Parts: sequence; structure tokens; C-alpha cells
Amino acid sequence: MGPPRATATGAPGARFVRAGVEVGGPAGQAPPVESGEAAMKLLRYGPPGAEKPGLLDAESRIRDLSGVVPDLAGAALGAESMARLRGIDPASLPLAGGTPRLGPCVAGVGKFICVGLNYSDHAAESGMTVPAEPIIFMKATSCICGPNDDVVIPRGSQKTDWEVELGVVIGTRAKYVEEQDALAYVAGFCVVNDLSERAFQLEGTGQWVKGKSADTFGPIGPWLVTPDEVPNWNSLDLWLEVDGHRYQNGSTRTMVFGVPFLVSYLSRFMSLHPGDVITTGTPPGVGLGQKPPVYLRQGNVVRLGVAGLGEQQQRIVAEP
Repeated sequence: MGPPRATATGAPGARFVRAGVEVGGPAGQAPPVESGEAAMKLLRYGPPGAEKPGLLDAESRIRDLSGVVPDLAGAALGAESMARLRGIDPASLPLAGGTPRLGPCVAGVGKFICVGLNYSDHAAESGMTVPAEPIIFMKATSCICGPNDDVVIPRGSQKTDWEVELGVVIGTRAKYVEEQDALAYVAGFCVVNDLSERAFQLEGTGQWVKGKSADTFGPIGPWLVTPDEVPNWNSLDLWLEVDGHRYQNGSTRTMVFGVPFLVSYLSRFMSLHPGDVITTGTPPGVGLGQKPPVYLRQGNVVRLGVAGLGEQQQRIVAEP
């Protein structure tokens, strides 16, 4: 049985109107993992297009889940499936041999939804006012790739930029969800690099999606971490480095709109389905905000991470 379905938003008792600001009862936080209970980090591994589901065991070894679920997609992301996966002894699962490639940590992504200017300090860096309500745009799902895959600079690009972000993966269909119930619809959290071509995004005409959707502009993972392991989603450190120089060093404490609010807000305008990804905005330190601006070039190496959710590393290459 799925989480209770709500029919309105903004009800009394909702906890997070904006990140870190409590306005009611004890909702909006996932319960912490019980003492002695194994933390669960889910992943997908193998060649592009042929990834298998897996999990990371206590010794940081990949265990194969393909005998349990066909993939980390659809119904496998729901509460009932997650509870079943948590009950498995990782030692009973076969080890993945060698050092396989890590793929995106979720498959079957129907919508890749982004939130713009959702960090107060990033808005200030960009010379823009903090929005009164979330700025929403999309990335094409064809941009999704593994956390350590090469990032390809598209033809004609001169302003390819980086953005470390906290990603949210939906586990249960959500429509008209109450803010205080919102985390019950979340399968887990992950690291996202919301790569952007600023000229495509901001110059000329059209929507931001043009600058956000090039192939490889959506690395997701390495892991999908369940909400009970991330009760402090609103106080996670985020960082990003290019060639060893740290440009972004922020915290989800400065998010304008918190995760429960965003899930509730989006569910007013569209139904959210298992596997949908919401990437929640970036802290300051993007290339566009440097003085003078700094953009990615062939040969750069980007490293980024979110506390408790793992790290990514990408080599920057040019479109052949």
C-alpha cells in the first residue's frame, strides 16, 4: 500500500515552507536509520544501456541485485520494494566482478525537472532576486549519463558550465501532495551535475532547456540513497572542483525552497511518477559567476560531491 494521498497543499502543520524554516509540526523529515540497521546505497553498473541494479555493501563492494529486481526503475522504487530490498542480507548477493562502470543510479526517468535560483547566495552571485516561488524548467532525459562518464562539450559551445546539485528521485506517483506528506513519495537522494551551456541558455531566444540538454549534461549518481539515511537533507555540504581548484563549496542550508515544498509544489502542476528526477538548484561558485567567468575546456577534470551521497568525476572532452 502506498503513502496516503493528499488533496491540497499548504495545510496547517506543514514543516518546511522554505529550507530549514520550520512552520509547524514534526513533518518534512525522514526518520533516521535505526541503530544497527544497515544503510542502503543503491546503484546501477555495467556498460551504457546494459546496466544492472546493485547495492554497495558495508565494505564498499558492489553486490548484484538483478536476481531480485530487473532494474532500479518503476515499481522497484516504491516503498514496498524498498522495504524488501532493505531486508536482504548483502552477503547473500553475488559480488560484481572487477571494477565496472557506474551508470545513472535510476533508470526509466520520465521527467528531469530542474529548479532555478534556489539558493539565496547563488541568486546574489547571479545578480538576481530570490524568486517568490520556484523557477521550474526541464532537461531532456537524453542528457542523463553515469557519474564518471566523460562530459562532451557540444559543437559551437564556448560557455559550458558546472552546477553541483542535490537530486531527488520520486518513488511513488504523486499528485496534489501535502507538503508534510511529500517525503513519503521520495525513493531517495543523489548527486547531480546540472551541466549548462550558458550561451545556449541565456543568449538569443528560447527556454533554458536549450542550454541544459546536450548529451552527457546530466550525470546522476553514484548512488541512490534512501530518505531514512538522509534525515538532514536541509544541511548537506555540496562542493565542486575543476582541475583540483574548488569553485563551489556550499550547503543545502541556503536553499530557498526545501525538498518537501518542491515535491508538493510540482505535484500541483503535473503528476510525478516513479523515476522522475528533481534537481534542486546549485550553491554559488558556478563558472558564470567568476570574475572573469571561467568555462570548461577539453582536458579539464571535474570532481563534485554531496555529503553522504558520494562523489562524481568527469573528464571533459570535445564533440568529435
